[in-house]
This record gives sequence, structure tokens and C-alpha cells, in this order.
Amino acid sequence: MSFKIESKNLNLWYGEKQALKNINLGVLENKITALIGPSGCGKSTYIRCLNRMNDLIDKVRVDGEVLYEGTNIYGKDVDVVEIRKRIGMVFQKPNPFPMSIYDNTAYGPRIHGAKNIDKIVERSLKDAALWEEVSDRLDVPAMGLSGGQQQRLCIARTLAMRPDVILFDEPCSALDPISTSKIESLMDGLKEKYTQIIVTHNMQQAARISDYTAYFLLGELIEVGETKRLFEMPKEKSTEDYITGRFG
Repeated sequence: MSFKIESKNLNLWYGEKQALKNINLGVLENKITALIGPSGCGKSTYIRCLNRMNDLIDKVRVDGEVLYEGTNIYGKDVDVVEIRKRIGMVFQKPNPFPMSIYDNTAYGPRIHGAKNIDKIVERSLKDAALWEEVSDRLDVPAMGLSGGQQQRLCIARTLAMRPDVILFDEPCSALDPISTSKIESLMDGLKEKYTQIIVTHNMQQAARISDYTAYFLLGELIEVGETKRLFEMPKEKSTEDYITGRFG
């Protein structure tokens, strides 16, 4: 079984505090993998390792490997900008740039010298299920959109770079149920083209949209498997306790 992205013996320290402990996890192509676990267990820290976002934090040390299509992204002479272009990220709180809807979507392709920007913007907004809602007002400020629309715009901004992998860090936690449903439907449709990893505290969300689920606790990967199996027949008692609400 080959993985699109895989960590091997991955450890991370914030100064003296070890936040990730020997994480071995593979993510299959064109699947949605959910990361679950209580707050502070290392889920968000882990996905930030997958595109080297933690490089931007002082006093962080990483040991181990993250293999993206067989290449260790923590190896020497790796182009970090290229890695982040191929492994995109959508954050918990919508963070559109203070510019128009069009310019938000076009920003990445423009700075990388892409041509046919109009086509890229239209394609990306369509892929993010936003085109029909904004096609007649692309020049208006993105900050005027609703929270759910802003989050889909951030997804469109990521899609405009044509990444291979999209990391979602609790993308629906600040959204209402209707907007959450739209994001979940969008993620399901994106599986045809993209590999996706989502951090979520919502057990129902993980069960609804993911193909595989990984359970983290205190910086360790406790259990991983097909979502249906893990939710119905977890192998570890701590996994069962968390899923059933006994703690967390």
C-alpha cells in the first residue's frame, strides 16, 4: 500500500516540551483522513509538520521523516515554498486577505507567474462551490462575505495553486450548521482530485466525511484505521472512551 504522504518516527519539541512522540502515519491518495483527540494532543501540530509550517515557530525541533511522494521534506536542499504550494492548508478561522474576492483567489497564481488568471479564478471558485454566489461581484471586498463563504473562498485560494494535499485545521469550528454542511459536501466532492487531512473535535463530522481516522492522545498516535471500523470496533480502550464521550 503506497501513501501520498507519510510520517516515520516523527518527533517534535517546543523547546523542552515534546509535543509529538514517534508518529508513524500514512495517508492514502484521494481519501479523507480525520485526526481526532482531545485538545492539546498534537493534532494541529502534526499537520503543521506536513508542510513545514512549524518552521516559522521559534525553538521548534523536529526529528524523523515526512515522506511526500517518497521524498523526505525535512531533507537537505528541499524547497519549502514548493512544498507549501503542493501541500495547501485551510485554517480554523477564515482568513481572507483584505482585498477583493477575485484578488484573493488570484493571489497565489499571480506571485508564481501563472497565466490565464481569469480561468484559474473561475475554476477555483467553482471547485469551492462559490462561483454561483459571487460571480457577479468578484471585485467586492472578501471581508464582506459571510463566515461560511469566507471559508470557501480560503479553500478556493488554496485550490488555485493546484495542490496535491489539502490540510484542514478544524475548518468548520467557527461556522453555523448550514455552512458546515456545505464545507463537508465540498470536501467530499474534492476527493476525486485531492488528498485531504482534517483535524476535527466533532466526532459526528469525522464519522460523516472521513475514510480513515487517526486518534491522538498526549502527543502519541494511539490508533488508526478505516473510520467505520474505528468508530464501531476500536481496538484500544482509550479510543473507545474518547469516542463514547467518557473523557475529552
